[in-house]
This record gives sequence, structure tokens and C-alpha cells, in this order.
Amino acid sequence: MGKNLVIVESPAKAKTIGKYLGSDYVVEASIGHIMDLPKNDIGVELKRRTFEPTLIVSPGKEKIVDRLKKLAAKSDAVFLAPDPDREGEAIAAHLKFQLLPAVKKGTPVRRVTFNEITKKAVKEAFDHTRDVDEDLVDAQQTRRVLDRLVGYQISPLLWDKVRRGLSAGRVQTVALRLIVEREREINAFKPVEYWNIDAVLAPGKGGQEFTARMVGVKGQSIRVANGVDADGKELFLANALPDKEAVDEVMSQLEKAKWRVRSIEKRERKQNPKAPFTTSQLQQQAAGRLGFNVRRTMGVAQRLYEGIEIGKEGTVGLITYMRTDSTRMSPDAVKEVRAYVKQKFGEKYLPATENVYKSKKDAQDAHEAIRPTNISFVPDEVRKYLSDEQYRLYKLIWERAVTSQMMPALFDQTTVDIEAKADVSYDFRTTGSVLKFDGFLRFEEETKKAKANRDAKASADAAASEKKIAAASADADSEAEAAKDATSEESSSDRRLPELKDGQALECNKIDPQQKFTQPPPRFNEASLVKTLEEKGIGRPSTYASIINTIQERDYVKKLAQKLVPTEIGMVVTELLVKNFPYIFETGYTAQLEGELDSVEAGTEKWTDLLNGFYGHFEKELKVAETQMEDIKRMEQETDEVCDKCGAPLILKWGKFGSFYSCSNFTKLKPITVALGPLKKDPKAATKKVLDTFNFPMHVKALNDEMPEFNEEVADKASLLEALQRAAVKAKAEGLKLVVEPDTCDFTKENFAAKPDLNSPEADGEQEDEFCDNCGRVMVLRNGPWGPFMACPGYNEDPPCKTIRKLTQKVQTKPPVVLEEPCPKCGKPLLQRDGQYGEFIACSGYPKCKYVKQDLLDVPCPKCGGEVAVRKTKRNTTFYGCTRYPKCDFTSNQKLVNETCPKCDSAYLVEYDDGEATYLVCPNNREFLPKRRVKKGAPEEAAPTTPECSFEKKIGPSKPKEEAVEERVKPDPEKTRTLVEALA
Repeated sequence: MGKNLVIVESPAKAKTIGKYLGSDYVVEASIGHIMDLPKNDIGVELKRRTFEPTLIVSPGKEKIVDRLKKLAAKSDAVFLAPDPDREGEAIAAHLKFQLLPAVKKGTPVRRVTFNEITKKAVKEAFDHTRDVDEDLVDAQQTRRVLDRLVGYQISPLLWDKVRRGLSAGRVQTVALRLIVEREREINAFKPVEYWNIDAVLAPGKGGQEFTARMVGVKGQSIRVANGVDADGKELFLANALPDKEAVDEVMSQLEKAKWRVRSIEKRERKQNPKAPFTTSQLQQQAAGRLGFNVRRTMGVAQRLYEGIEIGKEGTVGLITYMRTDSTRMSPDAVKEVRAYVKQKFGEKYLPATENVYKSKKDAQDAHEAIRPTNISFVPDEVRKYLSDEQYRLYKLIWERAVTSQMMPALFDQTTVDIEAKADVSYDFRTTGSVLKFDGFLRFEEETKKAKANRDAKASADAAASEKKIAAASADADSEAEAAKDATSEESSSDRRLPELKDGQALECNKIDPQQKFTQPPPRFNEASLVKTLEEKGIGRPSTYASIINTIQERDYVKKLAQKLVPTEIGMVVTELLVKNFPYIFETGYTAQLEGELDSVEAGTEKWTDLLNGFYGHFEKELKVAETQMEDIKRMEQETDEVCDKCGAPLILKWGKFGSFYSCSNFTKLKPITVALGPLKKDPKAATKKVLDTFNFPMHVKALNDEMPEFNEEVADKASLLEALQRAAVKAKAEGLKLVVEPDTCDFTKENFAAKPDLNSPEADGEQEDEFCDNCGRVMVLRNGPWGPFMACPGYNEDPPCKTIRKLTQKVQTKPPVVLEEPCPKCGKPLLQRDGQYGEFIACSGYPKCKYVKQDLLDVPCPKCGGEVAVRKTKRNTTFYGCTRYPKCDFTSNQKLVNETCPKCDSAYLVEYDDGEATYLVCPNNREFLPKRRVKKGAPEEAAPTTPECSFEKKIGPSKPKEEAVEERVKPDPEKTRTLVEALA
């Protein structure tokens, strides 16, 4: 009897499902997508407007596909079990396309989906297999084609107009637009002054004090104008006075006022439990309560979904599928939760009927809400099997699912209106409430107590650090807490008021006027951006994480104190794209496209009709943009800044790393070399050649190896000829080169004001594990020919998982530091700069003077007699080479020592470490020293002409080797420029 082949996406998932299915099934992983559009071509048919994609086997996946074909050919049945979403359906369709020609005739190839990875769910799924859903595949394919059309046709425009390597994304650009527009709101914000007046009152001397806020005068509410909203409607700040003058007038009256209770209103307030988590809600709550970013949240959730080893239970998927916009739970899950609530807390915590929650109107509702697969796996009981971050996220999901089927919390709320009677009647108000029945807040109350106990044991520093992180990572909703006051219901919980009666006289112990200013809207963090994207209908649960990751990986956005701050390049790209593609990158149109993609999935709209409608708008805007888009590369904008060197005005220009200031006296004209023979034969022709190119003033120089031995500034034709003749005499006598240079100023400075300060303390963030996008394992730091990069642990496995994340230098490097040491070549100050391989010292006169301070050995080059310097390879290994490279190509892997060989008179020895001891060895001891590897294709080296020598001398123990790149501290992902390259 043959085996049945089951194909899933990740090895972790394959391991879990394999245990459930038994020995009759072989479970393999495709490690993500196996087919995609080609990288070197748009891959979409546009001439006839069929939009048919050209799909190829993804580079690096050939071995995986071949292995799956061989297994499928020997199998009795093939089951395609990727994730139950559009991406998973597309992977299943591509697998079916590749495997059908390989399987035996009549072998069934079926689709299997399950919302949770438990034994029961998996078994049931295999009892209800189906065909691949072509509508789902079309929806995913349409999204991929849309993104390819935008990326491959707009990105070249950005390369031409701004900088090579930039890219545009259909949805990512709209998300970036939200961040940029918020930043502009913040920059344009003008604070409005307002004053609140609070009174500390008590029912008689020595009575319990409470605070009330002034809300009106003579029954009329007080408020301060606060501009207008987007629709032009006036906005006001409630319970506020406009300025100090108005406050002083009120204060003079309140000092002689008589205070009494005007009215008391008591009512019961109900706080309902919240629905189980959708993807966006989970991401927001994980950010606010756990401090997780979106990538971390989804990575940890993926581990919980795919399976955790739980003691005797074996590998168990702890949560249901984590990409969903639905709030519903299955009837069985609801019964399970209600039974747990009844057994754990009693009848009074259980509603008479189950709580039902509505999903938002445009929700796909394809999967259940995120919930525990088995409510009996209580977080604290399975904690020993989970990492800290897994436990914290699982507890959040588990408690939300349980509380969703509990009774509301009840509060006794009291609102007291107070009158301060003077010449005029002033109105004050306070609100207090007491928890009457905790209901679903039972868990929250227990969590508060547990946290209080932990905080009591923690040190003051640790507590302060935790508070700072929690405050920084709270979402936009939590920032609104600052606006709550004594009159708000939300802030009244557990604010107890003394027993009061209507008409009761009160004592005023203190009047506290507070000057305040309105604050700009807060910057987005990841959680609040997800919330806004969801509200506007941009993206879907499966895309939120990739949207946020992409705009950060492209350097359009950086994180400062957990807030998303647009970089200068992000601001420039957004302005260009929104200006030139106003329809395609409009938030409403992007949301409309998401709705149309849902229609394609439902089978009510053809995918080609959607693409035809989109491409009609896109093609028109693309043609206009190709001719009218502003050329940022050639931007030269006048400024009020002046040059530090010559005092000329500075011009704002655009370079490889963004905008910078350049002196207006700078010229790109290159020096003219004047030949001595033609100058002597026809001086007028030689000066005419110079005057046809340069304007006065200019410099006549005689150079020795780029260093001037003669330098004279000339301002007219006569002095030019005289200076040339004097310089020619010196050049001929000393063998110098005669040149004429234009008068130029090479002063530049970076425009730091336009860039976020990535060196500020706010830019520091907690280092977090990064997860492979394909197989879910924690990525590790590796090193390659182009520097360090993050890679999947399965990078070298067979078959490999080639997912990598490149790490390169910061976008904004540290400003150069001026040193007191002068340049030995030109005398200008040396600068300590920050480069790709760390700090280095170079001349401030660059590019005219290219001096770089090097670590030199006291041994002359054996080939040319020049100097030998310590150098580093791209792999961070040390070697020794001549400073005259490329004229002299001498290199050595061993350190040169300035000692003569006592046996063969070699001018130098080398230091060699064989791992056990360190030796001084003659370079002619070819038997002892390791042979140098010859590069592939390089010509064979000639036989050495020096006689072989046997000198060696042990000088000490083996030296510790340099720290391997893999063992270095992992770079902070928030402080590096990351580019995701999912090759798998």
C-alpha cells in the first residue's frame, strides 16, 4: 500500500500534522510559495490587456519542487494543506500545477483546510476535502498583478527622478501617505492656550476631599475655540477658559464664593466585554499591553498556531488561524468557554444566553476569531512549555476569548453638579464611580493584583524602565487618557466621592487654575496605524504586517520611541507619488480596490474586469508623470544659509543620501593640464584654450603627485600668461605637472533638519527576535561577501530555506568630528568619519585630497619598497597589503615583521599562528607556511625565484582568534536599514 502525500507551508506545521495523521501519510513543506512572477521582467501581458501572469518556479525552489514531484509520483493521493487564506490557496494552486503531470493517472489531488491545528480539526478536514478554489486564487493573483504593475512601472520613474533602488507599492504608499500627512499636521500645528479651573472641595471642615472642574457660568457651558475640522466645522475645547485675563476675573469671584451641591444624579453604568480578537485588534492590544511590534506579534502567533510541545499531549496548535477579520467563534468553542466560566466562576458570571458580536460591515468573515483551540490549556498551567513572549500573547488571546462570554461589569456612578455663588453663579462638576460587580473584569482585577506584587519585588530601576517601555508602546487610544478629567465617565472608575446631599454647603480648600496648550495629533505607532488602515478599509488582516514592515524596510519610515517617523526620502517619495498619481494613491480608491478583490474572491466580479478598470486610470497618470514629474536629482534650491569657507550663498541639492547644502561657488569643471611644449611654442593658443573653458579668477599650479609645489591665483589674461610661464620653468626643472584649475569651493554640509535624529536616545529600542517569513524559525546573524545579514537557520539545509534580511549601514551617519591633527598631504584638518565598516580618519579636503589614515607596519613593501598597511576584507578578516595598490598588488595573510632571516637573509619575517602556537617564519619557508589558494580561473603563479628556507621560531602561545561575525551582538533592527529579500 502506497503512502499519501500531504504538503503544507512550513516545517513546523509539517511536524505537528505528521504526528496527527500517522504512518500512512508523508507530510512535506513547500516552505512558502514555489512559483512567482520573474524578477527581471514585469511578467504581465499588457499588449492585449489579458493581464495573464507569467509564473516561474521561484529561484532556489527547484530542489523542493523536484522532491515533491518524486514523492507525488509514488503516492496514492496528494493533499494540499497550505494556510486557509488567499495566499494559501494560491500556493495550493501552484503545487497542483507542478504536481499533476508527475502523479499517476487517477491519483486524486485534493485541497485540505483547517482553522486550527488540533487532532480533531485535522482529521475532520481530511474527511471533507475539496478542489482548489479558483476564485480565491484569482483574488490573490489579481492582488499580485496589481502590485507588480505599480511597482515595476513607477519604480523606474523614482530611480530616474530621485535615486536608484527606490520602489513604490500600491498599498504601502497609501500607508506611508497617512504617516507623512500626520507628520505635516504635526509640523503645521499651532498650539491653542486654554485654562482649566479645578476646585478641591469637602463637605465641611475635615471632611473627605474631592475635586470638581469648572464647566460653565450661569448655566452656560464654557469653551474655547480650537480651529475647524476637515469639513470646515468649528471645534471647541469644553470646560475651558481662553486666557489668563479671563481666569483672573473668575478667580477673584471664586475667592468670595459660597459653595453648595446643586444636584446629584446616581445611575448604574454597564461596561460590556469585548469580542474575541481579530488580527488588527490582536496587533493593537499586543502593542499597547505587551510592547510587541506587528512583526513580533504575528511571528509569535504563527508559532502558537503551528504547534507547541505540551508534555504528554505532544505537539498542539494552541490558537486558531491568526489572520482573520471575524469576531465569531464556532458553536463548540462557545459551549466550551461557557462551561469553563460556569465551572470556574459560577452562574452569576455567565450570561443567560451566549454573547454574540457583530463583525465590521466589510469583513470577509472567512475564518473564526483568534481563540484558544482548547480552553482547558490554561495559560499558567502550560507556561512551562512556552517562551515568555509566547506565554504573554497566548494569555492575552485566552483571556479575551473567555471574557467575551462573561457578564458585563457594573458600576455605581454618581455625577454631582456644584454651584459657586458670588456676583455670578459658576458651575462645577465631578463624577465618581465604584465597581459594583466585576463581571468580565475579573481577569483584569487579578492581573492588576499580580502586577502590583511583581512591581513591589522589582527594583526601582527595573520598574522605571518597564513604565517607560509601556508608555512608549501604548497605542493612540491610550494617549487620549491625558484628556480625561474629573468630569469624564471613563476616568471615574474607583474615584470615590463622600456622601453628599442636594443643597449641602461645601468648603473650598483650594482653587487650582491650570494653564494648558493643545497638543498636536500623535504620531502613528504600529498599533494605531493598523487601526487606521482597518477603519479606512486599506489592506486586509493578512497584509497589515507586510505593509508596516515594507515601509520600514524601504527606509521610508523609522521608529523613534516606538513612533513611526517618515524619513526625508519617505516625505519626498510620497509628495511625488501623490502629486503625480492622485487617483491611484487616494485612500478611498485603495479601499475600493480591496472591496473589488473581495468580489473576485466571492465570484461576483471577473479579475480581468477589475484589472482593466484599474489600468485605465493608471496608464493615464503614468503617461503624465513620465513627462511632468519633478526631477529631484537635479534640484538646486536657493537658501538663506551661507558657506562657512567663502561666505557665498548655499544651495540645497539632492544626493545619494538625501538633501545637502552645497556652496554656490562650486563647479564641476575639471582642471586643464597644460603641456610645456605647446605653451613654449604658442603661449597665446595655450591661454586661449584655458580662457575658453574657465572664467576668472583661476589657479595656476605645478603639482608633484597631486600636491602643489607652485600655486598662484590669477585674475586677468596678462597675469595668467605670466603665471603659466613661471610655473612652466619650475615644472620643467623639477619634473612637475602644470595645470590650471577654476576657482571653486567644495564646502558641503548635510541637511540634518530634514532627517530624523537616529542617534538620539529615543532611537534606541529593545532588540527582538526576527522570524523567518516562510518557516517561522528565529533568524540568525550570518556573514556574506556583502556584509552581515539575517538568515533562516535552514539556509544551508537540503532543501534550503533561503529567506534573508539584509542589514546595511544607517541612513543617517554620525556627523564627522574635526581632529586637531593636520593632513600630512595637504595640511587641512583630519576628520573622524563614520563609514560602512566603522569609524575611520580621512582628510577634510576630500575629494581633492584622498588621504586616509592607515595602520602601517614598519616593514617596506617587498615588491616596490612602499608602505604596508593593515586591511580588512568584506568578511571582516585581516590581511596586509601595499598602500600603492593597484599599482602594486602585494598582499599577505600573515603579519610582516621587520627582522632579517638569519638563514637566507630575507629582508623580513612573517608571524604565523597554526592554532597551537605563534611562530616567526621566513616567507621562503614554503613547507611550513600554508599554500595560498588560487582563485578559480586565475593564471597559475610562476615558480618562486628565491631559494627555499627552513627558518622557523616559536615565540609564544596561539593568539585568540578574532570574534566571528556570527557571534557578534545582533544589530538592532530599528537602527539598521533593512531590505527583505525572500528568495525562498
